[in-house]
Amino acid sequence: MAEIHRLGEPGAQAPTELAGDTPTMRLFSLLELIATKDQLFTLQGLVEETGTPKPTLHRMLQQLESSGLLIRENNGRHYGTGVRLRRMAEDLLINDMHHGARRAVLRNLVAELGESCNVTAVSGSEVVYLDRIETSEPLRITLQAGSRVPVHCSASGKMILSQLSPAQRKRLIAAAPLERYTNKTVTDPELIEEQLQRVRRDGYAIDDEEFLPGMVCVAVLVPTSNAVSNLCVAVQAPVMRLTPEKGLKLLPALQRAAAAIGRIEAESGAGEGTADGGSPAGAGGADGAEDELWTS
Repeated sequence: MAEIHRLGEPGAQAPTELAGDTPTMRLFSLLELIATKDQLFTLQGLVEETGTPKPTLHRMLQQLESSGLLIRENNGRHYGTGVRLRRMAEDLLINDMHHGARRAVLRNLVAELGESCNVTAVSGSEVVYLDRIETSEPLRITLQAGSRVPVHCSASGKMILSQLSPAQRKRLIAAAPLERYTNKTVTDPELIEEQLQRVRRDGYAIDDEEFLPGMVCVAVLVPTSNAVSNLCVAVQAPVMRLTPEKGLKLLPALQRAAAAIGRIEAESGAGEGTADGGSPAGAGGADGAEDELWTS
């Protein structure tokens, strides 16, 4: 498999070699490097970072763009990750080999709480349901793995965004379509920032009928040793059974389940998380590297 090697002494500003024995493996190595980016990038920037000849890199970027793995944005000089690449990452999370273990944790959580529960991650400006177990209650909101909800009015979206710096949150919220779904949906960026500050302080997030009328959701982060966690565990129910006040009483069970999933993710190598702290799979690095999760 292709690898990315840092050339030169540790800590030095040295080029990043695109390793690989074949053109295909070098393309894969370039994708690995791009996946670490926290912002859009240019051809010239990659030339300077990798030391690869400009014509060679230009040809590689054209191949990745034509396959839908990258897209060109702004004035056509900047590149970002494409829909095909992001969907591939989502599919890996949904269908990974530890899916059964994660699902067993969810099943036990649903049995304990009596309500639908899910594991979610953020991709672009949406929250993706990676796994979900429905309650046996006849009145329920049915959503399947792969379903998407807006990041600004979902408990999981607010929980994950709350970890970022104020500047990063401002930039990401400014780029998101802040559509109003109910009369409780918050679309004012300043009010959303106030919500995120509260969520960061409290360690949990609530969707109080902000996405669907009559639906309440409570979410907590799955612990990881990385700078930012891009997984949440959440419970969802009709407001007649779950109010924000009742949701607070469910936090210990949610946190236990999140810790268990954190251990599963750490053992799988998807994240280096621990069950007792940290903030799985997702970003690394402080005050910048987190954005790659939400590049659209």
